[in-house]
Amino acid sequence: MSAVRSHRYSVADADLEEFLARRGSLIATVREGHPGLTHAVLIRLEDGTYTDIWHWESAEQMGAALASIPTFPEAPLTMALTADHTALNGEVVDEH
Repeated sequence: MSAVRSHRYSVADADLEEFLARRGSLIATVREGHPGLTHAVLIRLEDGTYTDIWHWESAEQMGAALASIPTFPEAPLTMALTADHTALNGEVVDEH
């Protein structure tokens, strides 16, 4: 069964372009070592915060990638542009 990692955070308008570039680089790097990342979706919510949902083929693949995040220099560089960050893991129960 597929799994997701959901992040919620804010990004200053002045940092958004740089954040998007860094996020893209991070996603590419993660996929190089962990091809189970099927897609990542960034959503700007009406309150101005963002929800970033990363979809994985399995919880095991997601767990392996999360364990290796400290080896990706792009991770702290990307997250340095965010504030009020929270993250939750979940399992896809129904999808249409």
